[in-house]
Amino acid sequence: MMYYSNLHIQFKKGCVLTFLFSSILLAGCASTDVAKTEASAAEVAAEQQNPADPYEHINRKIYGFNDKLDKYVAKPVSDAYLWVTPQFVQTGIANFFNNLNDISVILNNTLQGKFEKGAEDTGRFLLNSTVGLAGLFDVAKEVGLEKHQEDFAQTLAVWGVPEGPYLVLPVLGPATTRSVPGVVVDTATNPVSYVGYPVQVLSLLNSRANAEGSLKFIDEAALDPYVFTREAYLQHRKYLIKDGEIEVSHDVADLEDAFYEDEEESFGVVETTDRMDADNAKPAEQENLAKTEGYTLKLSADKNGFSQASESFEDALKSFQEASQSYQEASKKLDQIKH
Repeated sequence: MMYYSNLHIQFKKGCVLTFLFSSILLAGCASTDVAKTEASAAEVAAEQQNPADPYEHINRKIYGFNDKLDKYVAKPVSDAYLWVTPQFVQTGIANFFNNLNDISVILNNTLQGKFEKGAEDTGRFLLNSTVGLAGLFDVAKEVGLEKHQEDFAQTLAVWGVPEGPYLVLPVLGPATTRSVPGVVVDTATNPVSYVGYPVQVLSLLNSRANAEGSLKFIDEAALDPYVFTREAYLQHRKYLIKDGEIEVSHDVADLEDAFYEDEEESFGVVETTDRMDADNAKPAEQENLAKTEGYTLKLSADKNGFSQASESFEDALKSFQEASQSYQEASKKLDQIKH
């Protein structure tokens, strides 16, 4: 009996030791797998890193600091400013500072060789400064002189200075190495820099109030606000540097040239090499010619064509409404099943 007990105790000890050894072995394997997973994740992150943002790790920390500063300081003050100040006063203040900014715009237009735009902006500044009561009213816009956006960073880009890596500056926010000297020059050419402290604070409040909608959209819509802000900033800077011009690839341009070669714009139903025969044909005959002989169909300018397009649009709208109703009914049924 005692032998049986000793044997039973030895068996239990063996099971415990086996369990402990297995646990240690599995833990070691698990830690190895975790280390491999973390290493692979780091490699993937390195591969996916935006080449324009080599300092992303530091930039994210500064972005977080700026976000907290805006959340606890700038936003509450800006909200109070928007709540206290009437809308027409806000518009007048924004116009005033935009008018002062036109001085920097005129200078950079001249440095970039955009003399025509520089002359327009000069006329805009003079008109708003006089008739517009020191820029409180944007009279120039009413007469067709739209505001341009030019700064010294765009001037450096026109001169061939490379953009450089993306940066997030404390308090100032998104930038590139090229825009850093641009900020210095733009500040020096802005009259607000040389007036009293209250005017400078009012300028900051105006800037923060104008950015309220964009900041709110980023917080609500973006999965990663940092990436969204970075891409939006870089794309916007490219848009400003190119003056809104969209580049078209050579392949697309060649296709357009081939398509429109030896073609003239026409409002008729069909266009053939023999224009007279097509114009003299009846509508039914034109349709048959287009189907059998490969003529090019074009949009008709008669009322029948527009009415047909309108009916097609109405049919599509009805189909969309029916699909929407079906989706809503299915959703209600699912809710009933859940409850």
